[in-house]
Amino acid sequence: MIMTPTAGVHNRKEEVEQHMNGNGAIVGSRDSSMAPSGAGSDAGSDGSEPSSQNSNPLSGSSSHVDLNPPVVADPTANNGKGEVIVVKVGTSTIMRGEEEEGDIALSTLALLVDTLVALRKAGFHVVLVTSGAVGLGCKRLGLKKKPESLAGRQAMAAIGQSSLMRTYEELFGYANQHVAQILLARGDVAKSHQYFNARNTLFELLRLGVIPIVNENDTIATEELRFGDNDRLSAMVAGLLDAKWLFLLTDVDQMYTADPRSDPSAAPIDVVEDIESLMVNTGGDGKGGTQWGTGGMGTKVTAARLATAAEVTVCIMNGAKPENILNFVLPHKGKAVGTVFLPQKKVIRGGRKRWIAHGLKPTGTIYVDSGAEKAILRKKSLFAAGIIRVEGEFDAEACVHVCNSSGEEIARGLVNYSHEEIEKVKGLHSDVLLEVLGYEGPEEIIHRHNLVDVPSGCND
Repeated sequence: MIMTPTAGVHNRKEEVEQHMNGNGAIVGSRDSSMAPSGAGSDAGSDGSEPSSQNSNPLSGSSSHVDLNPPVVADPTANNGKGEVIVVKVGTSTIMRGEEEEGDIALSTLALLVDTLVALRKAGFHVVLVTSGAVGLGCKRLGLKKKPESLAGRQAMAAIGQSSLMRTYEELFGYANQHVAQILLARGDVAKSHQYFNARNTLFELLRLGVIPIVNENDTIATEELRFGDNDRLSAMVAGLLDAKWLFLLTDVDQMYTADPRSDPSAAPIDVVEDIESLMVNTGGDGKGGTQWGTGGMGTKVTAARLATAAEVTVCIMNGAKPENILNFVLPHKGKAVGTVFLPQKKVIRGGRKRWIAHGLKPTGTIYVDSGAEKAILRKKSLFAAGIIRVEGEFDAEACVHVCNSSGEEIARGLVNYSHEEIEKVKGLHSDVLLEVLGYEGPEEIIHRHNLVDVPSGCND
C-alpha cells in the first residue's frame, strides 16, 4: 500500500491530539487549513430536503460526554442522545493469522465488545458493522479456503452468520448489553422507502439502547446487488445515521507513506484533510490480512471517501487494539493512534441525495455540454438542451452517471425519462418535449433535487 502525502496530508501525531475537543472532533490547528471550514454554510442551497426530513431523531442534547451517566433501570428508555459512532471490524481482525487459519480471535472480540460497551456507557450510540460470516462458515465445515462459486460463498455465509451472532450475543451478554442483527444487501436500499425504513429501524434500535450489528446479506445478495465489501457498507450506514465517527478496524496501526513491511523509511500518516490529494497504489490483490477477507486498504480509502462526503470523520486503526477508539472520542484519554480523514468541505446534504449516492447503482450514462456542466455545478437541474449523448439502456427513475464532454463524471442522478425518450429529445429545448414525445412530462431530464454533484462521494 503506497500512500503519498501532499498538502492535504499531515504526518505529525501531535496535530491529531491537539485538535480534539471533548467530543473527539478535530476542531482547529496551528495551520488553519486543518479545520473543515464552511461545512455548514450552504445548508439548503443545494436543493436538499427541508431540515425536518433530514433531522437526526437522536439529536437535540448537549454534545458533552458524561463519563458517569445515570443508571437507567428500563433498558427500553431513551438513555442516551449522544453522537452516533459506527465501528467496522474486518475478517482479518475477527479470525487469526496464517498459523491458526480459521480460528476466531475471541480475545480480540472481547476487547472490541468491552470498548463498545464503554462507548455506550459514555453516552454514545454505537453501531457495529462486522465481517466474518463466510470465514466462520468455512471453519465450521473444515474448508481450507473460500468457495469460488457464488452459491458456495452464500452457503458458507448462511452457516457462519449464526455462529458469528451467537458469539456476539454471548460476549455482549456478559455486559447486559442488548444487540440486534441487521442484514443488508444493496437491493434492500434500492428503493427510497426501503432506505429510509432501514434508517428508521436503526434509529429506533439506538433509541432503545441496543447496539445494531450489521452485516451484508451475503446469503441472498447477487454480485450485481452487493456493496462489494463491508467497508463500503459501513460508510453507507454512517451516512445513513449522520454519524460523527466511522472507525475502520484493520490489521495495521494506520496508513503509511509506503509499505512499512518492505520500506523502513515509511512514515505514518496521521491526518488527511483532502482525501483527493492521496496518491493510492494498493498493489497486490487488495485482499485483507487473511485469505478469508474481501477487502484491503484500498477499500478502506474508498469507504473513507464515501463517508467523509457525508460529513463523517473516519479513522483507520488497528483492530487488535480496539480500546484505542476511546482515545479519539473521549477527553483526557491516552495517545490516539490511527489515520484520521476529516470531513470533506463539499459534502452531500439530505437523506435523499445520500440514498442516491450510496444506495443506488447507475445503469447508464448521460454526456452533457459545457453549459449544462456549469449549470449542474451551480446546483441547477439538467435539461434536454444540454445533453449531447446517451449510453446504456435504462428506464425512467433509474440512476445514471452524468459526465462532461471529456468523459469525467460530474454528477449522478435520477432521470425522469428512459434512454429511448432522452435520445429523442437530447439537444432540444424543453418547450418542444410535448411535440416530440407526444405526451406531457417534466421539463427537467434530472431535477436538481435528484442530482448529486459530489461524484467522489458516490458508491460504485
